[in-house]
Amino acid sequence: MSYRAFEVTGSRRFALVDREVHDPLPGQVRLRVEACGVCHTDAFAVEGLRPDPSVPVVPGHEIVGVIDAVGPGVTAWQPGTRVGVGYLNGHCGQCEPCRRGDFVNCTDQPQTGTTTDGGYAEVAYARASGLVRVPDGAQALDVAPLLCAGLTVYRALLTAGARPGSLVAIQGIGGLGHLGIQYAKALGYRVAAIARGTGKAELAAELGADEYLDSTAVDPGRELARLGGAAAIVATASSGASMSPLVAGLGPRGQLLVVGAAPDPIEVRTPDLIFGTRSVVGALTGSAIENEDGVRLAHDRGIRSRNEIMPLSEAPKAYERMMSGDARFRVVLDAHA
Repeated sequence: MSYRAFEVTGSRRFALVDREVHDPLPGQVRLRVEACGVCHTDAFAVEGLRPDPSVPVVPGHEIVGVIDAVGPGVTAWQPGTRVGVGYLNGHCGQCEPCRRGDFVNCTDQPQTGTTTDGGYAEVAYARASGLVRVPDGAQALDVAPLLCAGLTVYRALLTAGARPGSLVAIQGIGGLGHLGIQYAKALGYRVAAIARGTGKAELAAELGADEYLDSTAVDPGRELARLGGAAAIVATASSGASMSPLVAGLGPRGQLLVVGAAPDPIEVRTPDLIFGTRSVVGALTGSAIENEDGVRLAHDRGIRSRNEIMPLSEAPKAYERMMSGDARFRVVLDAHA
């Protein structure tokens, strides 16, 4: 029995291939893919940024599918269960970070769609330790972007540890930011959205923002300080220069949580860190159970990713659409289309 998959080698060299289905390895499950989000992190595979880009790999790490086989040693998951798989393909449980409960930083953890095959395919494989239970009634196409984009902003907000009612800012209203506003509101924060121009002010309010800051008209750091100072700012824009002014807008012990990868540095005045005990923190992703929590919260509170749906057969076009920056706001592959 075979399945279709899009492999990539080199830089943007996609090939549609037929692969043979095999039994999952010990500790693994096999999934019949229903949907897979197209994320900017897919660029590590597609743009040839891996150590050896000549080795074919299937991109995609926002996977929703149904288990159709479990490998030896898997007892907590059964065939027929709908699950998700994010960027982290499952921790080993044995390295020092795992032994200390730091599963995100496991040193023996495959990266879905980068170091191990991902979801631009009809079939995918994952470690059981990386699985996310999908709520009954949730739609695969809705859930897929939550498994990376959603988790990224949700986990960043948890990292801040801000009290409900605190002012929290989301910089950027794109694939990450439009979810960040919704998660922040669902967690009980007073939400300020920061973007360039006035074009997204109405959208920000629709998503739940209480304040909208046009960074072309005001200094967002000063404006946040005028509003009382932010307990946390989640920076999603791919620009270090746009993040630099935000530190001054943090309240005492506030955190600038950086989730947008930018080519240029963030510049910070040391007094802005020292006086107020503020910090700049990188936020990666979360563990499988945190991912499950975030998906459940989204399902229960009506948090929705705004998606453009494309068939699996158009995966290369879907990737180009995502990379163009024109998608509103996430691109998702439908394996059944």
